[in-house]
Amino acid sequence: MLDTPSAQVPTLSLADQARDPQGFAAALGGSFERFGFAIVADHGVPQDLIDRAWNETQQLFALPEEEKRGYHVPGAGGARGYTPFKTEIAKDAKHVDLKEFWHVGRELPVGHRFAGEMAANIWPERPAGFKDTFVELFSAFDTAGDKLLSAIALHLGLDAKWFDPAVRDGNSVLRLLHYPPIPVDAEGVRAGAHEDINLITLLLGAEEAGLELLDRQSGRWLAIKPPEGAMVVNVGDMLQRLTNHVLPSTTHRVINPPPERRGHSRYSMPFFLHPAPDFLIQTLPQTITPENPDRYPEPISAQDYLMQRLVEIGLIKK
Repeated sequence: MLDTPSAQVPTLSLADQARDPQGFAAALGGSFERFGFAIVADHGVPQDLIDRAWNETQQLFALPEEEKRGYHVPGAGGARGYTPFKTEIAKDAKHVDLKEFWHVGRELPVGHRFAGEMAANIWPERPAGFKDTFVELFSAFDTAGDKLLSAIALHLGLDAKWFDPAVRDGNSVLRLLHYPPIPVDAEGVRAGAHEDINLITLLLGAEEAGLELLDRQSGRWLAIKPPEGAMVVNVGDMLQRLTNHVLPSTTHRVINPPPERRGHSRYSMPFFLHPAPDFLIQTLPQTITPENPDRYPEPISAQDYLMQRLVEIGLIKK
């Protein structure tokens, strides 16, 4: 059951931040506190780069199955390269998700201190130009993410640059997602109800219907319909934990399309913005009040938290 149109995730313009940083921070923070989500237009990722990325994503997933599976690294948790159809499962779900995906991570210099935690990228031989496109797109997402984190910091009463050292060598992941056409009677959903692990997620490709969030106030599923080219941004569990649930990580899913659209593929590109592996997720003191006592008295490193969660969603086997 969908929520009534009265509850709508607002569309904000990142261009407003330069003119009015506090006003933009208040609007973004307010949307996050209410929904755990915001829609962000004018995000600064160039449209020609996005178009190139969509084109190469479609070419990648159209490769023969055997060729794609050559880029799959069993036991690596899907950290880089290809993860086949029906591998990932939402926590506590009964059916695996109806999707395949490719992960691009941060390019690190040889001998970098995080080389042990952050695997080297896997680059396909085709389509041509794939590496250049996605290194550039990763950087553009990084820039947009830094601006959004700056607004979140201001909203929380922190210095605008508070997150900068936390994410400078962040373990962020750009996921290229393909939901293939499905039969009318397919079991499961394209992506089961779940929360994201990371700090924030920046998503391109939500214009195709299917993405829904679980509205905590009404208990109903609310469809997210961004304007063409806008980005959907949501709070992840790491930020929820850091802020003692002041900024909530909201359950969301991708439902199967109506029968007339089931013969079509759906593509999307989420950028999971993570801190560096050694970042300590420790409850921010200003989020602890008598009404909201500290839910997480024991801090945890970002790397340890990530590993716990990857086991839960089936990408790493114990």
